[in-house]
Amino acid sequence: MKNTLVKSTLILSIAALLSKILGSLFRIPLQNIAGDEVLGIFTLVYPVYMVALTLSVAGIPIAISKLISEARAINDEQQVKNLFFTSSILAVIFGITSFLLLYGFSHQIAAVLGGESTRLALIIVACTLLVAPYMAVYRGYFQGHQHMTPTAVSQVIEQFIRVGLILLVAIFMVDRLYSDEQIAGGIMIGSLIGAIGSFVYLRLLYTRSAVRVAKQSQFKLADFKTTFKPILKISIPIAIGAITMALLNLIDSVTIPTALKMHGEAQQDINLLYGIYGRGLALVQIVTVFATSVILPLIPSISEKLMKNDKIGAKKLINNTFFLTYLLSVPAAVGLVVLTLPINLGLFTDLQGSTVLAIVSFSSLFTSLTVLGTGVLQGINKARLGAWIIVIGVTIKLVLNMILVNLYGLEGAAISTVAIYVFLFIVNAIAIRKFTGVSYFPEKTGLIVGASLVMGAVIWLPSFLVDFEELSRGFALLYIAAAVAIGGVIYFSLLLITKAVDQSVLQRIPVINKWIAKK
Repeated sequence: MKNTLVKSTLILSIAALLSKILGSLFRIPLQNIAGDEVLGIFTLVYPVYMVALTLSVAGIPIAISKLISEARAINDEQQVKNLFFTSSILAVIFGITSFLLLYGFSHQIAAVLGGESTRLALIIVACTLLVAPYMAVYRGYFQGHQHMTPTAVSQVIEQFIRVGLILLVAIFMVDRLYSDEQIAGGIMIGSLIGAIGSFVYLRLLYTRSAVRVAKQSQFKLADFKTTFKPILKISIPIAIGAITMALLNLIDSVTIPTALKMHGEAQQDINLLYGIYGRGLALVQIVTVFATSVILPLIPSISEKLMKNDKIGAKKLINNTFFLTYLLSVPAAVGLVVLTLPINLGLFTDLQGSTVLAIVSFSSLFTSLTVLGTGVLQGINKARLGAWIIVIGVTIKLVLNMILVNLYGLEGAAISTVAIYVFLFIVNAIAIRKFTGVSYFPEKTGLIVGASLVMGAVIWLPSFLVDFEELSRGFALLYIAAAVAIGGVIYFSLLLITKAVDQSVLQRIPVINKWIAKK
């Protein structure tokens, strides 16, 4: 049973990681194909959709999975049936309500997001809400029967279709000279078709499954009335907890356009400017996904040790988790900052907004640490506190955006992003220290920072001899590849020389462990 649970968790983790990687990387080719204005509209609209989606979907799979598992444990097949039908009805209600709200207020929302050019994209992506909640029911149903593979496969199917269609539609529409507004709306079809593809897969699997609800089953209104409350009791807190991180991106979408206009930027330039800001967010998301993919799988182990009252083991694991985060995130942040010019040219085709890119890139360190800190608080059963910390952060970011963007333009938005993640990092650190006694700054953190700074200085120095404005994109990519390779060797060599780490630590890191094995 334990091996099955571990295997199931691993399957879901790998699928989630693959989905996140795809969801992070595609923004770079999207910008290359369609330009900064389309990326700007996409980056403005998507957080609104994600908040609505999270509220509609987030808690459903976990809630019905838990309740179905409990019903099956006592062989209550009638309750399993009631849970499936009730959650299906709730999903339809949530989906239709969310869609109607976004559609009905699309003019007002678009005005807040910077103008009518965002409305088409908002309406099209909102259509996904008619499918996604119902799809989530099937994921939860299979999970409740300990079948994790359907959820994992459906996540990958959804993301592959979504990303593939976004890029294909962008190529098609750009080639036919559609407007930026039309292209931004067109690519949102990828999200809708991806959700439909995932739902069709789950539905077909369900109809052929041995765990499907019997056709002759009867379901009455009284069954709904007695079943929907337990589902909502579990799903609503989960949805509220899941929405907190999404709110940080939403605050950017609803405040930065207004603040940019207050700063003096023209209405027609808002999408372009936000697209340039979105370049930095795309890089931060990539770094955060890779860093936390190594770290977050350790969080359930912390909970397990605390359940066994193994406080020493839990503290050691938390400490190791922090150490690994610094080990990966500090050099990544330093590298992004010192390689801003070649990265901007190589990945995004020009040098626009390089200062903004550098500032936002620096936040990747504190973003990773914030995600980790929130995860640790969940692991020590302080999830509600973690959510409240982020809610406070969201409120502060709203104020910072209006002040700093009004004063400094796009650079102000970047400074606000760094400031808020530093704040969240510090508050999480204080909370974790209070409840676990573990410091957010493990032993030898200083050596990691020192090695990262030396590495950064070495790969930064050649940039004084290079005029990137006169160089090709291909050269910039070669420069990045060489700098990353040289920087990596310098960084890990310094760590080994200073004994900040040993090979046993490096062997826990993907890619690095294979290199060590060959040695």
